[in-house]
Amino acid sequence: MHVKHLLPIVILALAACSSDKSKDENSVDESLGETALYQQSQEDLDNSSYANAIAKLKALEARYPFGRYAEQAQLELTYAYYKNTEPDAARAAADRFIRLHPEHPNVDYAYYIKGLASFDQDQGMLARFFPLDMTKRDPGAARDSFTDFSQLTSRYPNSRYSPDAKARMIYLRNLLAANEIHVAHYYLRRKAYVAAVNRGRYVVENYQGTPSVGDGLAIMTEAYLRLGLQDLSDTSLATLKLNYPQHPTLENGNFVPSVKETTERSWLSRTALRLIEEEAPPPPRSSANRDLTQQFEQARQDIPRNLLPPEQPEDKNGADSEDGTSERSWWSRLTFGLFD
Repeated sequence: MHVKHLLPIVILALAACSSDKSKDENSVDESLGETALYQQSQEDLDNSSYANAIAKLKALEARYPFGRYAEQAQLELTYAYYKNTEPDAARAAADRFIRLHPEHPNVDYAYYIKGLASFDQDQGMLARFFPLDMTKRDPGAARDSFTDFSQLTSRYPNSRYSPDAKARMIYLRNLLAANEIHVAHYYLRRKAYVAAVNRGRYVVENYQGTPSVGDGLAIMTEAYLRLGLQDLSDTSLATLKLNYPQHPTLENGNFVPSVKETTERSWLSRTALRLIEEEAPPPPRSSANRDLTQQFEQARQDIPRNLLPPEQPEDKNGADSEDGTSERSWWSRLTFGLFD
């Protein structure tokens, strides 16, 4: 057997050994009492052994649900999940603690951990080592984090965690506003001008004080201009000039659209849509149409002949015959009608 065939087997064996080792490490001695379990969980937290700490805290809560360390174990479990990079479990544990102990003196900490879990949820491995633009990612976790921090600051304004929560809320608010601007620019490029106006207005009305307000006004100006609403475009432009005179869309006081309006389509677009743009066949005529045609022909026959227009002489070269067919030339017969 070649070495390259042995390599996958060795990798699987090492993975199995590591999983068995982690199982052994995370297993909790059933002979440990309440105090010993809590003390060992604290040692694991101090040593950053968060998986072991989670196992011991869960065992402590399960074995002694009404013990002296039960509430503290539930609270510290939220922190252990957060440090172990399990944001969903951290949020679930925080929600459970808030629901079970709404009057606990440290319930503000549960709100804080809940917000932190959502705040760091988008900070994955790539975002930590590469300069990714967070404003272009899904803002769902950012909205959740902003909501959690706002609950903390509104319910517990004097909490020790409120200053940090407020600082993070400023960052999240700027991020959410910038995300709305990215969506508005997408609508502009797709010529969905009404949707772009709505996004720009939403930023101006709901994210005052953020750097994206000027971008929202610029988008409203451009979208109104494309829609032909000159008065609304002038109003948005005047507000933009007054509050953001250095905005990138303003050059010497004149507005420069960020998206060029193109009417010429590419050859690929013309080719792909050729079948769609061809004239559609006429719909089948209904019985009502046929009756109307018969009535028209009958009325035409009843008109006196002296009132009818003089008949035009027939063209001998291309005149229609009595059977409705036209006489074909020798060139048409020779080329099979390709150049008719």
